[in-house]
Amino acid sequence: MQQTWNSERRLTAIGRAALSVPARQAFADRQLGPERTILDYGCGRGGDVRSLERLDCRVTGWDPYYRPETKLERADVVLLTYVLNVIEDPEERRNTLMRAWQLARTVLITSARLTWEKSKVRGQEFGDGLITSRQTFQHLFGASELRDYVEEVTGTRCVSASPGVVYAFKDDSARLSYLAHRIVPDAEWLASEDTTSAIAAVIDHVERRGRQPRVEEMPRPVAELLAHLKPNDLKRLVRDSADPEKVSEGAKHTTLNTLLFLAVELFNGRGPFSSLPFSVQLDVRTFFSSYKEACRRSDRLLLKLRDDGYVRGAMNASQVGKVTPTALYVHRRALDRMPTVLRLYEHCASIAAGRPQEWTVAKLKHQGRAVSWLDYPDFDKDPHPRIQSSYMVDLQSLETSHMSYAKSKNRPLLHRKHEFLAPDDPDVPRYRRLTESELKAGLYANPHLIGTEDGWAAELIRCGRELRGHRLVRRAAD
Repeated sequence: MQQTWNSERRLTAIGRAALSVPARQAFADRQLGPERTILDYGCGRGGDVRSLERLDCRVTGWDPYYRPETKLERADVVLLTYVLNVIEDPEERRNTLMRAWQLARTVLITSARLTWEKSKVRGQEFGDGLITSRQTFQHLFGASELRDYVEEVTGTRCVSASPGVVYAFKDDSARLSYLAHRIVPDAEWLASEDTTSAIAAVIDHVERRGRQPRVEEMPRPVAELLAHLKPNDLKRLVRDSADPEKVSEGAKHTTLNTLLFLAVELFNGRGPFSSLPFSVQLDVRTFFSSYKEACRRSDRLLLKLRDDGYVRGAMNASQVGKVTPTALYVHRRALDRMPTVLRLYEHCASIAAGRPQEWTVAKLKHQGRAVSWLDYPDFDKDPHPRIQSSYMVDLQSLETSHMSYAKSKNRPLLHRKHEFLAPDDPDVPRYRRLTESELKAGLYANPHLIGTEDGWAAELIRCGRELRGHRLVRRAAD
């Protein structure tokens, strides 16, 4: 006999003074903004609605308890924020997701609490979740489980924006536009106040991208300032003024970025050429003989991701990051400087299960396929930063795991910080000087002891040293 029970769902709604994590992620990803209508479906007390209104967004909120009078109408974007996990009836949960999907014109943004929060939720087992002491229900999702569930119900291929936040797009064009921005963010155009500065902005674009922009790609002020010039005259001015070496380097960079995008697109589900963002279509036409050729080359890139030897070779050849016997560790500031196959590796993991909002160093295993995003919040300030959390995605099984070190009394910490960065990073000289001082003082003589706070503190005492910022000094006499 199936259990039936009506939980006190209204008690799960919390007051918010700022945007929720999913709404903040969606705003950063340009899925929320003044140009789109937004429906917060199951808005609770309406915290996100008020915050989005302050950001000049056209947003309405509906909730069966707090705002039942709101007339439900379709919107460009529908937010389904922490709703699915509080519905105890699986059939009602599914119907709620389907209703939210039907109300969305462009994208449905679904979020739910994840299994790594299990220690925060106590209660008695009920159905596929727990009844808490407040008589509320919680079903905690695995990160990949949530994505699979939304895909199954909506019948569309989804993207994990971050752990516990899934985007389901109504058409391929919208999905690919999001992926393109995520993989190759739009470079900022130089400010333009007159014709001369507008021409300089186009030259800068050509040097960075390796090709002339179309009018449709230009910011409106630039296009208006150049409207009096004939297209051929503008091309001649740019050709005569642009640095050929920079243009060649920009073309190479754009070619690799296009291959990266097409490979990720195949991993997530490839659409027709017409569904590609306009700028990507122009890149394909400029740098490849055909879309078919570009896809063929990107497919080969994705196949190389399965080759342990090739991946390890790419890690050894990488000019950024620290290579260990098991993995490559790269700071987020240097991530885009990795070889293209390694950028693809990290992007595939992030699309499959979401890249966390807070992270500092990415760890890419060279055997098997797993990516971890490690959070060292004080990386820039602490000479030996302590880890705060780790989120790992196994690309073979798509299983995820999360570990928090917030309450640990003996956390792992980092050494040789400069090795995680690009060689030309402005902080590298200072970090390298510290490493050289520590080597000279004998602090790395016992590497098996210095990986945690207690071990490192003991070695500092043994060597009679202490740290003052990023300087190593002799320990003062007690």
